Amino acid sequence: QVQLVESGGGLVQAGGSLRLSCAASGRTFSSYTMGWFRQAPGKEREFVSGIRMRDGSTYYADSVKGRFTISRDNAKNTGYLQMNSLKPEDTAIYYCAAHWTASSTIATMSRWYDDWGQGTQVTVSS
Repeated sequence: QVQLVESGGGLVQAGGSLRLSCAASGRTFSSYTMGWFRQAPGKEREFVSGIRMRDGSTYYADSVKGRFTISRDNAKNTGYLQMNSLKPEDTAIYYCAAHWTASSTIATMSRWYDDWGQGTQVTVSS
């Protein structure tokens, strides 16, 4: 059993910053991808960013490139999403997820991810 627990969401004004964390516990593996997704009301869940926990390689959606930074601390089995220059359109529930694979490719489709956190709300006011 694997648990993913997100934290760090909240309410922020446009242009502000938030840092999300995702702590993985339970039967984890050394080689996997941690992904961040978000879902706004009435919209489909969309990929935000992913990181290969073994080598730190990253991938970003175009909509967040240059504003968001994903990172990880392997000693803590925790991933982070630093979100800067936030916009109202970033408002959503943010989920972290784990894709248990040795592949070097970072999947962007949610169906590839095996375990999910409960989500954390991010609200950006204009």
